[in-house]
Amino acid sequence: MNEADLKFFRPKWRRVTATVFCFGWTLVEWLSGEPFWGIIAAGITFYCLWNFFYQFDENQDA
Repeated sequence: MNEADLKFFRPKWRRVTATVFCFGWTLVEWLSGEPFWGIIAAGITFYCLWNFFYQFDENQDA
């Protein structure tokens, strides 16, 4: 992530909100019978989980 992304996503509520939104989008796609877009949305959700919670360094100065 670049410096602007780090500054924007520093507050945890923004990271949680973005991830929950992507998860909701995934559910909508799967429940509406669109598996192709459901897989894409699930990939974006996992990308958010990986970058915002697993790899994100809250102690890093931005």
